[in-house]
Amino acid sequence: MLGTSGVLFPGMPGTTEMMVILLIAVLLFGANKIPKLARSTGEAMGEFQKGREEVEQELEEMRDGGAAEGTDASTVDSAESTETATETET
Repeated sequence: MLGTSGVLFPGMPGTTEMMVILLIAVLLFGANKIPKLARSTGEAMGEFQKGREEVEQELEEMRDGGAAEGTDASTVDSAESTETATETET
């Protein structure tokens, strides 16, 4: 079954295949709408990229903030456990 995927999807389409795809696109959308379609697709991809970068930045900030808070919290926890141990001994 793995061997047939190479036959079904041999790689990038060649010149003939690209011409057929372009012809079908012109027939479906019309020659006037293709530049508008390409422009809107590019804008959508740009917006998606911006959104992805914002989410990655927020996640990184959360990780950095969580790591900084985690070290502060562990310092406080160890100080509290030392106090508790000292109170228990006396």
